Formats: sequence, structure tokens, C-alpha cells
Amino acid sequence: MTASTLEMALTYEHDRLRELAEPAHHPDAAHPERRHQTDWFYAIAAQHLAAAEDVLLPQVRRLPDGGELVTRYVGNARELERSLRFLKGRQYGDSRFLHLDHDDLWQQIDRLMAEHVEMETTYSRQICEELDSATVNALTEELLEAEEVAPTRAHPSSPHTGRAGRLAHRMWRMADVAWDSAEGRVVPVKYHAHPKRDSVLSHYLYGTALSGDDQQ
Repeated sequence: MTASTLEMALTYEHDRLRELAEPAHHPDAAHPERRHQTDWFYAIAAQHLAAAEDVLLPQVRRLPDGGELVTRYVGNARELERSLRFLKGRQYGDSRFLHLDHDDLWQQIDRLMAEHVEMETTYSRQICEELDSATVNALTEELLEAEEVAPTRAHPSSPHTGRAGRLAHRMWRMADVAWDSAEGRVVPVKYHAHPKRDSVLSHYLYGTALSGDDQQ
């Protein structure tokens, strides 16, 4: 059975998160000249989580046992966001987090990320079994667009779902952009936009022709 656009998009996102996490695992990633590696992973992960909560979870809630599935997803997301906050704090020298062991912290993040990927893979398959292909395509596009305007930092204590969650995400996006600028924090705008607008997946979604470079 051919994978849906939603499943393809999420697989692509999960692969990119793993790719960005790899250099951030290195102990030297805390050095000022390498902090951007962790910043990129952190920002992309935060945006992905917020967008999925806004776009995917309303669909998940309509599934059998949807309320339980959403609760499980949000529980994982909150834990993952806390760990991402700890990672950033330790990297930037926050005294509250300097006692945390680098390897232990990444072991926690890796575990939570694996759980997250497993849930999204399962949930997306279930969603696609309930919806027609046109609706799935529209949902996929909505998810990718939501990531572009999602918060670039984790906010585990804020609302995650429903109208309150969407409002919190919009408000945090504005605050995050201001703080990113004030701190000179590297946010992967170009990297984040490229796979969505120029990838083979985006051509598949929009039905546009592949360029010569894309086909190589």
C-alpha cells in the first residue's frame, strides 16, 4: 500500500530531526562556535511539536479512544519539551542545569523522541484510514505551513491543545522571535523552509515539475 502524503511528510520530518540531533549529541556542541547545531535541532523539534498539536491532534481526537491517544501524546510532548529546555539551559550556561549530565540528558531525549515518532507513525496511519486522499493532502499542507509559524522554543507549561493551545502557540511565536533576535540565537529558517518548499515531497504535494537538480 502506498504511503499517504501525511505519512511521507512525517517520515521526512522525523528523518530531519534525527539528522539535526546527531551533531548536537557531541559533548563539544556546547562550545559557542557549535551552539547553532543544538539550536537548529531544538527549534525544529519545538516547531514540529507545536504544529502537530494544532493540526494533527484534532484529527486524533476523532479516532476511537481519541481522548486517551491525545493525552498520551501531550504527556510525551511535555516531557520532551522539558528535556529540550534543560538541553538549551545547560548549553547556554544556565546555573540551574549545569549539574545535568550530557549523556544522561540525551538518553532521555532520544527515548522520548523514539516514543514520539512511534506515536505519530501510528496516529497518522489511523487518520489516513478515516479520511479521503484529498483531505489528507490538505491536512499535510496545513501541517507543513503551521510549522513555519510555530514557536521556536519549548513551552512545556503552556496549554498544548484546543483553542487555548493554538492561542498560546501564536503568542509564544511572537515572544520567541523577539528573544531569538535579542540573544543572537541561530534559528534554521533556510534549512527549515527548504525541505518543505523545494523537496521531492513538496513537488509531489503540489504537482509541480521536478527541476534537473531535483532529479539528480
